[in-house]
Amino acid sequence: MNRKVFIQPLFNIQMLKKFLNEMVVLIVGKQAENIADLLNTNKHVNEFIIAKKLNITINQTRNILYKLSDHGLVSSIRKKDKKKGWYTYFWKIEILKSLEFLREILINKINQINNQIKSREVKQFYVCERCNIEFTEENALLHDFKCNECGNIFTSKDNTKAVKEFKRNVDKLKTELEFVEDEIKKEKEKIGKIKIKEARKEEKEKIKKKKSAKKTMKKKSAKKISGKKIRAKKLTKSKTNKK
Repeated sequence: MNRKVFIQPLFNIQMLKKFLNEMVVLIVGKQAENIADLLNTNKHVNEFIIAKKLNITINQTRNILYKLSDHGLVSSIRKKDKKKGWYTYFWKIEILKSLEFLREILINKINQINNQIKSREVKQFYVCERCNIEFTEENALLHDFKCNECGNIFTSKDNTKAVKEFKRNVDKLKTELEFVEDEIKKEKEKIGKIKIKEARKEEKEKIKKKKSAKKTMKKKSAKKISGKKIRAKKLTKSKTNKK
């Protein structure tokens, strides 16, 4: 029981890490795969630290980050160096947007494979067994069922094995999509809680300011009244002295 409790969150973290790395590779290439790990933090990370850890130049680092930023997958803040006068950027991955981006990719892949399955189930395919080149029935007919490369006659291909493989891939992608959907839900809940917390904090600050303003007004009012009383006393004293 306890083992499952600890294993499940660890599995989720590893899966999320895997998907984020795949997303980065898809957009900017294999050389930047580890950048997702560096950016997956609560605080924004100095771009010079990112460059150092990836062992690439700052310009290469910025190019990678700009490409990810174009898809809305990372956010940045800038801070001015008081001594040198230049700005340094700090970056962080946007988990929710990244997960939504991954969801779109998975949905597109599932749709593409499902289209291939439908095609395999209704169409006949032919293959040159010597060159291992596949043709649709229409293309095979155009070539008179003969391979242009080697002259070998095409043979009819059994799509059963291919369809089974495609269906296995769809099942795998659906499992991944289910995980991503679940993570999106969790991330939205987390963001919702943060917003509620911030709203409550803001409301408390407003109440605090109102109370402070009331106290200030009371003090000013009391000061005015006190001033009036002092002036009245002085005036009365002055009149008494004159008499």
